[in-house]
Amino acid sequence: MSAAAGILERDTLGAFCRHTHVAQAGAPAGALAGLSFGLKDLFDVAGHRTGFGSPDWLATHPPATAHAAVLTALLEAGASLAGRTHTEEMAFSLTGENAHYGTPVNPAAPGRVPGGSSSGSAAAVAGGLVDFAIGSDTGGSVRAPASYCGVYGIRPTHGAVSLAGACPLAPSFDTAGWFARDAAMLARVGHVLLPPARGEDTPGRALLAADAFALLAPAVAEALRPAVAAVERVLGGLVPVTVSVEGLRGWFELFRTLQFHEIWATHRAWVEQTRPRFGAQVAARFEAVRQVPDEAAAAARPRREVVAALLHARLAGNAVLVLPTMPEAAPRCGQDGGAVTAVRERAMQLLCISGLSGVPQVTLPLGRVAEGPVGVSLLAARGKDRMLLAVAEAVAVAEAAGRAG
Repeated sequence: MSAAAGILERDTLGAFCRHTHVAQAGAPAGALAGLSFGLKDLFDVAGHRTGFGSPDWLATHPPATAHAAVLTALLEAGASLAGRTHTEEMAFSLTGENAHYGTPVNPAAPGRVPGGSSSGSAAAVAGGLVDFAIGSDTGGSVRAPASYCGVYGIRPTHGAVSLAGACPLAPSFDTAGWFARDAAMLARVGHVLLPPARGEDTPGRALLAADAFALLAPAVAEALRPAVAAVERVLGGLVPVTVSVEGLRGWFELFRTLQFHEIWATHRAWVEQTRPRFGAQVAARFEAVRQVPDEAAAAARPRREVVAALLHARLAGNAVLVLPTMPEAAPRCGQDGGAVTAVRERAMQLLCISGLSGVPQVTLPLGRVAEGPVGVSLLAARGKDRMLLAVAEAVAVAEAAGRAG
């Protein structure tokens, strides 16, 4: 029996979709031969409908005529598709609680959310159901669930991995991403999906995002201290920097304006024609995206270019920036809308940095508080994804050695 066989019978976490299930065997040989993976249910599989977390999307879209580019690359590299993994409706959530299909179990913190919108992919990896899983990240939908579920995850350079055959949310922010239980597997998948490295890939100086760490509760900052020390052992002394002089809250508000405007531009016609039955939280967010004036988005675009230029300058010379992935561990399932919004707004002050600038970010599951895992992240300049994955491997080894010693 292959590693991908019988995934629905083995899935006690609710990570995999029953309503859009499909499995595919990979090529007999290749860089990923013998491995199994889950695929977020917004990537197309030829001959099958894509659910996008919404029963109404599923009902109003025909079967795909071709595989998503990511799926083709993985199958050709020898990996086998075990099944499709749950996503929040329209990939528009950081909790992973889908009003129609339920909430996958967070194996690292049962009773707490797995994180969204790539909830099923993170849970499947954390629970050992597959070797790795594919997600997508627009506002944090790989990084948040990776931190919450205690696994590795990457949001690559924007545009580095093809999104052909993927349902869009906000195209200038959308990326494909993936999860693994160890840094070596994360890099192994990256060697298949990422373009070749450009230029010198020896890491430069290490920077500590002081304003990002200042957002943390003392317990979370303390939990990440060994991970930060491991980065220092790998890259040398950390130089404290302020990422946003105007404040990360201002960057989040800039991100929200642009993301919301793009979401409405992307899905307005379908929403107005179909009138989908969104769950309460996603319905509230779609009501909010309607409200962003064109003038506000037009004014925000030049500000985004300034932010991207600032990050580009800061990360010159192969610098690596260290910051917390999320401000806290996963919240409990079933919180009310106000509590969910508060968590989202705290998190987005950290998550918006790579989204606005398009730089790659790897999150490492090297911290834990009483409530569950907390991740630490590494950022590098655009196109330095492979370098970042190599640094993540070295940091993971150094952190493990520190614990053993």
